[in-house]
Amino acid sequence: MRVISYNLRKNHASGELAELVQKFSPDVLCLQECDTTDLPVDVGHLRLADSTKRNRLGLAIYFRTDRFSARETQAFALKKSLHDHVLKPAHERLIGTRLIDHETDRELVVASFHAAPLTARNSLRREQIRAAHELLLTLGHGLPTLMVGDYNYPLFHTNLTQRVNESGYDLSLSDRRTYTRYKFFRGHFDFATSVGLGIDSVETLDRGASDHMPIMVSASYREDAVAAA
Repeated sequence: MRVISYNLRKNHASGELAELVQKFSPDVLCLQECDTTDLPVDVGHLRLADSTKRNRLGLAIYFRTDRFSARETQAFALKKSLHDHVLKPAHERLIGTRLIDHETDRELVVASFHAAPLTARNSLRREQIRAAHELLLTLGHGLPTLMVGDYNYPLFHTNLTQRVNESGYDLSLSDRRTYTRYKFFRGHFDFATSVGLGIDSVETLDRGASDHMPIMVSASYREDAVAAA
């Protein structure tokens, strides 16, 4: 299963989506900083599951219709940073979709996540990540879950990995940095956290019009993952 995550930089990179989908043929596409009032229903072979409605930096999830059915999608609010209080609206920083995988007769949850910006403390972002993992349980407790997106966490990954592992999740960085535009803010901003899935690879794709590079996560089910009812 291939999942692409892309921060569109306030929708500047939206024109690249069709080519990206055609070139890499992902099963799921997760977006951050998109204009949800102007999203197409279909991007190539992918169908829009849903998008946020109350955030100036929108989130969205697309899925492959010949493999998956979308059972339920929910958007969630997370604890706000000072930046969010000043630049409104910023209510939803997480959207998750429960999918039925008809190829394997399993269910899973895939989520698009956008953490608070670098003006906030790492402690707030860790709290947002922890809360996001808990909220996704409402879509399917015990189901394999993959949360991808812009974590805005370029440094101190060892500490973050430990915290994520304590909650039962794995943290997977990509093979190359995903943000290199500014001298003092470089690193792995975009990555994946998961449970019940084996992460085979996380590849940083070529730069486009965004200040973030898209990543492509290749994942497979673990033997103990829950099958569809």
